[in-house]
Amino acid sequence: MVGTGRPLAAGKLSASSPCVLGPGLYTPFRRDVTCLLTMGPLNREAWARRLAAFRASPSTFMARAESEDLGLDLLSDLRSDKLSEQTKVSLLALSLEYSDKLWPDAPAAEAAVTSLLDTLILLPPRPSALRRPLLLAATTALVAGGALGPTSEASCRLLPLLLRLASGQDVGRAFGPTAEQHPLQATACECLRELESCKPGLLGSSLGLLRSLLGQMGPVQPLSLLLALVLHNTLVAQSRSGVGLQGLLVAGASSTGGSRWDWTLAEEGDAHLQPQAPSWPTAEEGECGLSILEPSPEEARELRAAVAQLLDTSYLLTPVAQAHLLWLLGWAMRGLRGQLPMLFKPQLVRLLGTAQLTLLHSVLALKATFGEALFTTQDEALLLRRLTLAAQHPALPSPTHLFYLHCLLSFPENCPLGPEGEEAAPLLLGPQLCRGLMPSLLHDPMALLAHLHLLCLLCAEDEEEDKGQAQSPRQFLVELLTGLLQRAALGDGPRALATLCFQATYLTASCLAGQPAILTPLIHGLAQLYQARPSLVPHFVDLLDRVGPELGEPLRKVLWQEVVTRPGPGEALGWHLQMLAEVAEGGAQSATLSFLQATAPHCTDWGLQQALLQVCRALLQTSGGDGLADLLQMLARQLEDPDGRDHARLYYMLLAHLASPKLGVALGPSLAAPALASSLVAENQGFATTLMVQETPAPIQLSVGRQKARGPLPVLRLQVEALEAVYSMELRFCVKGQLYEPLEAIHIPCLCPDRPTHPLYLTLKPRRPAPTQLQVQALYTTTTGLTCHAHLPPLSVNFADLFLPFPQSPKGSELSFFEELWDSCLPKGVESRVWCPLGSQGLETLVSQHLEPFVVVAQPPTSYHIAVHLPPHSMLLLRLEAAQADGVPVAIRTDDWAVLPMAGDYLRGLAAC
Repeated sequence: MVGTGRPLAAGKLSASSPCVLGPGLYTPFRRDVTCLLTMGPLNREAWARRLAAFRASPSTFMARAESEDLGLDLLSDLRSDKLSEQTKVSLLALSLEYSDKLWPDAPAAEAAVTSLLDTLILLPPRPSALRRPLLLAATTALVAGGALGPTSEASCRLLPLLLRLASGQDVGRAFGPTAEQHPLQATACECLRELESCKPGLLGSSLGLLRSLLGQMGPVQPLSLLLALVLHNTLVAQSRSGVGLQGLLVAGASSTGGSRWDWTLAEEGDAHLQPQAPSWPTAEEGECGLSILEPSPEEARELRAAVAQLLDTSYLLTPVAQAHLLWLLGWAMRGLRGQLPMLFKPQLVRLLGTAQLTLLHSVLALKATFGEALFTTQDEALLLRRLTLAAQHPALPSPTHLFYLHCLLSFPENCPLGPEGEEAAPLLLGPQLCRGLMPSLLHDPMALLAHLHLLCLLCAEDEEEDKGQAQSPRQFLVELLTGLLQRAALGDGPRALATLCFQATYLTASCLAGQPAILTPLIHGLAQLYQARPSLVPHFVDLLDRVGPELGEPLRKVLWQEVVTRPGPGEALGWHLQMLAEVAEGGAQSATLSFLQATAPHCTDWGLQQALLQVCRALLQTSGGDGLADLLQMLARQLEDPDGRDHARLYYMLLAHLASPKLGVALGPSLAAPALASSLVAENQGFATTLMVQETPAPIQLSVGRQKARGPLPVLRLQVEALEAVYSMELRFCVKGQLYEPLEAIHIPCLCPDRPTHPLYLTLKPRRPAPTQLQVQALYTTTTGLTCHAHLPPLSVNFADLFLPFPQSPKGSELSFFEELWDSCLPKGVESRVWCPLGSQGLETLVSQHLEPFVVVAQPPTSYHIAVHLPPHSMLLLRLEAAQADGVPVAIRTDDWAVLPMAGDYLRGLAAC
């Protein structure tokens, strides 16, 4: 087909055509594309058949020989005058969906982008539906083919063109009339946002320009989302590198010598900051929300202005775009030193009354992120009441109803600040507020479980039943569970009712494990359910495996009693044996053996015999005795199935020759390797085993001991308990994220179980004062000379483990020293007040047990001034004054507002320590 010699259509360019469009706007095609342009275009019907075959199975189509020219034919026919614009748009839609298959490598993608840009330049100045799809197709091909980079000629053509279009500059008549410039500008912003998502930090040098464009006449939503994404990526990337914004927020400023593209920042971002779906991590999850960037006052002022500008125009965006904008800004600002979240307050006032679910979710995410630093008591009460009333609306679709219930169940609670700066009590869902949210048997299963979860939370908070109520939440819960059990006990009822009943039981046991007033009737109801429907044994076994001992132990005993009191034949005999194999250790062995002896004559088929032997196996693992030996001997003689007789004989031999510990190992999972057919293979395998580092169970137990605040850095005191003898052990510690500097390994020459061990000291180097978890791995040598490694349980680093005292001030100047620290926190830092419960201990005891090394000024037993240094550069100051019988008000100041919620949680939890 290439050699047909068909001429170019009128107005087409060949490889020898002169460049008449000015420098930088056109470059000649590659030779292979030029050759392809000599072909005649396919007609509309031919393209329709070809596209239908491709979409039916892209992989099958690309495996054919003629598929190699599909991408080149598509690029060629985009310039044909014989195809309509609608057909060309269909071709471009194919390139958007399958760009990686049409141009799978960087050279092919580079040539494709060059061809698409040339086609864009050659469009006539009249309105056309091809300009926007061409821009999108060029951007997609550049990214999907991996051609985006500083050395790519196509990148150097596309990026300036997109930026000029996004900024509304005149780029020539080839880009259509004035009426088409506005949608073209929006498309250019979308393309730049895609490039910035794939190369985070690429447009960091264009922040000032983008910020100036937002105040002009242009598409608000695309520009806002683009500016928010670039600002987000730049803040996170700059915080990782430890440098400031360097004036990037000022229009015309550039840190790359006049270039609008920061490839260095983009390459660094590739390793750390990949495109992410909107999610709001908690403070404990590490690097996502805690940056270490501390901007200068000028940069902070420009940053505040940029964020305020984006938030002020956010009401013009669609709800989904507003939610994404809030996520981008909140994600980047939540740990930025000195940048208080009050910038979001005007938007919060607007969004508290929103009816859009996406925006309501953003409000809850802001609350979970910033807490009392942004939400007052009135805000929380309004939000909670609004969620409660919305969840009761009768016309809500099921997904929306479940969303509101989920918001109530995961409502981020804290102690908000009142109108006068005093800390208020946590807002809780009381029975009066949730009167219309009680579960009903008429609800569908998902809604019923959500309402039941809410009711369980109410019962957990309502420790003393309200005598003024006609029916307390506990009574309502017991009646609801009784109704569920009665419905599940119906013999002809659907299996889904039984499944819902066990789901509700598990949910109740998980939330109310320590309340026997609810668990006792629940256990009796489950026993009656087993009497009515023994076929639900799989559900009972699954429930027993999942619940805790508060429900599991008494339920096992009750079910065991139900089984052993029903000997003899029957349709449910198989179910009874399966249940007894699960609960055999819950009762007396003599009664269990009596049941088995009475049942054995009725076990005539293979299934019943295997169920009977499973009960014997369970008894072997827990206990033995002469009665069990007699039963096994009887089964070995009387069972009809030879497989059953062999099993009974094996169990009897194990019981007669092995002690209880070895018996449990013998009946446990087999760890034996398959037999080797060759001694040479066995010898080679032995050599390989000796040379390899093998993973084994942990040979030691590691725990965190009581800390002593001393030195310039916090030090964890670790206690080691050896479970077996090990030599040359190396303990390696790892912290996920960027919260801490890398930790040094600890080397131990020898550990033996019968020798005392000395404590180990691990120096922590936090980049931000925040709790975390240490992943621990041990590398060691065994007594046989093998090198092994093991993963130990993670160690928790609590907030209090990071406390360090300030240097001791000269005697007599303690008060002035504390006041200087107190005054230095503001206005940069933040102040709050917390109610610290004392429990059964007094204030003096609490301070001596937890805060004594940090006391600067003390007037026992009523007043203490405490100063805590939080590495690397933060402080936490406390004033404990006017202690009352049940608690003490604490005034808090800190120079890092991100420390405030952690300090509040720590103080409120002291009474429980």
